[in-house]
Amino acid sequence: MAVDLGALGRRHQAVDARHHERRGAELGADCRPPDQDRRRRLALKKVGRLIVRAGIACAALVFAFFAYVYLTLPDVRALATTNPKTTAFMQLREREAAQEGRQLRHYQVWVPYTRISPNLKRAVLVAEDDAFWQHEGIDMEQLKISIRNDIEKGQAIRGGSTITQQLAKNLYLSPSRDPVRKLRELIIARRLEAALSKSRIFEIYLNVIEWGDGIWGAEAAARSYFGTSAAALGPEQAALLAGAIINPRMYSPGHPNARLLRRQGIILSRMGSYVPPTTVPVVNNGPQPSDANEEEVAPTTQEPPPISVDTIQTVEPKEPEPTEPTEPAEPTAPPEPTTPAQP
Repeated sequence: MAVDLGALGRRHQAVDARHHERRGAELGADCRPPDQDRRRRLALKKVGRLIVRAGIACAALVFAFFAYVYLTLPDVRALATTNPKTTAFMQLREREAAQEGRQLRHYQVWVPYTRISPNLKRAVLVAEDDAFWQHEGIDMEQLKISIRNDIEKGQAIRGGSTITQQLAKNLYLSPSRDPVRKLRELIIARRLEAALSKSRIFEIYLNVIEWGDGIWGAEAAARSYFGTSAAALGPEQAALLAGAIINPRMYSPGHPNARLLRRQGIILSRMGSYVPPTTVPVVNNGPQPSDANEEEVAPTTQEPPPISVDTIQTVEPKEPEPTEPTEPAEPTAPPEPTTPAQP
């Protein structure tokens, strides 16, 4: 009798399959036919290799990104002895004016740190960064407080950025809020703190900050709004200027609105309780520019006449006068804050 070997082989395969199914039910789902188990191991190896390759690629991209950010950062060391001729923010304002079809008048007079009123220094510190002399460029606690005030009260008396961060942004960066720009701002701020002394950072800040349309720095602002020098600013005038920093196009110290007057009152009250450090901690020891390298207009003993904002022109710095006036003494008892008019 002839035997159908093909049918016999198929019956054996069916028996083996049923046997494996029974063993799988008895021993669990891990008991699979050899071919299926081998395919599973190969698939897992492929997935593992893909994960490793993806991780390496991501790490390479992150490294390349941080390398690009670091290598394209500006060298801030020259600021120790050289005053910046322009800033990224000044150039932004010039482009905005050009788009509006007008030419922006540029008024800036550079004065050294010792020729800026202690009243203005104190007002700016309490308004913008009262921990300036203690931190190293970034004040995490103040940043948290600022965010909490924004959420709870819907207003901010001061921003979350330190004076050093603001200077980094004004000198080199755009006003955008993307994470890459913020990262660059933080790194530049730390570089400024490492390369310059605290007083030099504050001096540059007070000379390049915007205080109106085409008005840059403390000396230009003092002359434009009050007809005086930066060295002769009183507490009320200084508080108005400090209050306008947050938005100098909305708040004009020459014509203060109710909101600016409220800010002036808050800043004056803080000035009265603010105690500057008697010994400034030596966080950095960068070199200071000498008087021979300064580009400045020396304050006169007489108050200069008021300068109309409408007729402001670029003022070229002059050589300092032979005799420098002494800096006004630090006020021992700032006046009581004025009661601003309610809107």
